[in-house]
Amino acid sequence: MKFQRLTVGPVALLLCSVLGAGVAGAAAAPSKQAVNAAFPKGAYAALNALPDWGGVWVLARPKPPAPGEPPRERPQLKGEYLKRYEAWQNEVKSNSGVVRRETSNCMPPGMPNMLATAQYPIEFMFTPGRVTVHHEAWMQWRSIYTDGRGHPDDLEPGVFGHSTAHWDGQVLVVDTVGIKTITELGPGIKHSPKLHIVERMHLDAKDPQTFIDEVTLDDADALAQPYHITHTFTRQREWSLMEFVCAENDRNPVDESGHTILQ
Repeated sequence: MKFQRLTVGPVALLLCSVLGAGVAGAAAAPSKQAVNAAFPKGAYAALNALPDWGGVWVLARPKPPAPGEPPRERPQLKGEYLKRYEAWQNEVKSNSGVVRRETSNCMPPGMPNMLATAQYPIEFMFTPGRVTVHHEAWMQWRSIYTDGRGHPDDLEPGVFGHSTAHWDGQVLVVDTVGIKTITELGPGIKHSPKLHIVERMHLDAKDPQTFIDEVTLDDADALAQPYHITHTFTRQREWSLMEFVCAENDRNPVDESGHTILQ
């Protein structure tokens, strides 16, 4: 297993000192003290300047387009990725709709599909220099660093990728790279190692009980053009996330070729 160490230098921290601790706008001005997610002591008070994302957030199912409205945007694949998707579609049709999996049934969806697991809510935790997203589905944890660090030069890909961010007023702007190609943009829609995701996360200006994640996906090898999608969530203050241990019911083993065996 390969381990990485990412060092955030003092110059970068001074330049980005407010990114992990506060926001501009109507909120109180945050401390100018540099914040490193690995050294949070003394910086917790500044978190009060961040927007209130407390509670549990449930994905709202998108409404179908109204008559006369254009259909929702879909990923526009190209080259070998388009051919692979068409082959996948033909295989599913010829197999009576049964989808062959190349991973265990307990493999979490990772990025970007972890953003839209409809029946499973999410919650956010703010600590100095970091926003952590806890997804009930597969008990996925996603770390979003706001302490001014960049993406490592020797980035080890993962199903969640590597996420850095900064606050733009009340909006968290998240940049994610390094996503393993075993994840998908949608059912059967593969991506390349170049997948780059930018999100703008914020409360609805007209309704603070609504959370919006505006997502742009760009992949120079797989997509003919950037793909945009918006996820909307509603707040439940009284809820708590439940435990999700997929291995308790993992009854479909994987063969020597990495394909799931249906029993």
